[in-house]
Order: sequence, then C-alpha cells, then structure tokens
Amino acid sequence: MDARSVSDELIAAIRTIPDYPKPGVQFRDITTLLKDARAFRRAVDALVQPWAGSKIDQIAGIEARGFILGGAVAHQLSAGFVPIRKKGKLPHETVSIAYSLEYGIDEMEIHKDAIIPGQKVIIVDDLIATGGTAEGAVKLLRGMGADIVAACFIVDLPDLGGAKKLQALDVPVRTLIEFEGD
Repeated sequence: MDARSVSDELIAAIRTIPDYPKPGVQFRDITTLLKDARAFRRAVDALVQPWAGSKIDQIAGIEARGFILGGAVAHQLSAGFVPIRKKGKLPHETVSIAYSLEYGIDEMEIHKDAIIPGQKVIIVDDLIATGGTAEGAVKLLRGMGADIVAACFIVDLPDLGGAKKLQALDVPVRTLIEFEGD
C-alpha cells in the first residue's frame, strides 16, 4: 500500500467525538485505532520508519497515550522508554516543568536519572494541537542534556500551530495524519 492508503486507513480508524471536552472541540480519539491491530501496527511502523537502523537511546512518551505508542516505538527501535508524567506520579526524585495546554496550565515531570546528557531522544505522543505539552517536554528533556532527534505524533491539528512551535525550537516533527480545525 502507498502512503496515501496508510493515511486513509489511520483516519478511518480514529473516532471523532464532537463537543468534548468542551463545546466546539472535535476530540480525536485514538483508542479506536489502538484496538484495531492492523491500524495500530501500521501507525507504529510509520512512526518508526525514518529512524529504523539508527542509534536512538530513549523514547520519551508523554502521559498517557504517549506511553502506549512510545513503548511500541521503543521496542521497534531497540531503545529505552522514559515516561513523562503529570506531577506527583513518579516515585523517585524528579525534575519538573510547568507548561500550557489547550485548556489551562499543568506540570509534568521525569525522573532525575532518566536521561544521560547527550542521549538521543525521540518524543512520542498521540496528537499535537497547540504544542504546549510537547514544548514542555522538549524544554524538560533539553534541560537534562538530551539531544532531541524528533517529536512524533499520529495526529496533527495544524490549525492550532503546535508542530510549527516545535519546529521553531529546531525539533523535527513527524506526524502521520492531519485533521483541520480543533
């Protein structure tokens, strides 16, 4: 199948929920993609493809869907997996950063010993919208000395500008499909 067919398959596997979490928002729910074994495999394979055979040290998955995707990507690339979690969820010493998201402000953290300076890291999450969460992850990881190779997402909402925000930070962005609007 060509790239267009993969894109069509992934779009068809994602459920859209109108007016969630607030009126006017079209929520792109990837749980339907995750339960479809073929679509899930094709998404992970497509996310991994540019780095197959490369030396990637860590995949940093953003809570929560980034854990699912990031674990699969880490496995495919023979890399380690590092969770980036909401504040208060990690049991050991952490480094944290405040960040803005579509609907307010939050804080995320990572274990202090999760990254060795100079390690090559790919950030993974399901979707990029305004880019606040991903931008926070980039700043958190760079503050620990990580070399951010890329940020990967299944879905881009280009009208919200998140991918451009990461590109302005010199982070290559890989997305598989786009949905217009928010």
